[in-house]
Amino acid sequence: MASTTDMAPTTTRKSGSTASSRRPATKTREQELEAQVAQLQSDLKSITETLRKLTGEKAGEVRDIAEAEFRHLKRRGQHMVEEAQDQAGEYEQQLKDTIREKPLTAVATALGIGFVLALLTR
Repeated sequence: MASTTDMAPTTTRKSGSTASSRRPATKTREQELEAQVAQLQSDLKSITETLRKLTGEKAGEVRDIAEAEFRHLKRRGQHMVEEAQDQAGEYEQQLKDTIREKPLTAVATALGIGFVLALLTR
């Protein structure tokens, strides 16, 4: 494993080095940091753009699925309405046939139903 002295940058001191010779190194480090920050900002922008695209795609997929499900439920509802109409038509036809076969019974039944309804509404 490397020691801290191995990882530290080696500096060679020239005779007569002053604080002014260290300033260019500091500026270089600052420039490197600024470049790294700029790179990070660029990376964040690209990540944000990618996420925006992904969420847009997912929203489109969800919308397509919802529309397909809506169409399916609409067709199913129409089918159920058609079945109910067919059954109502069959009951109506059976009622008409019964009235034709037994007209007196149908009249008596209608009178009885009317009498009961009149009693209930009083």
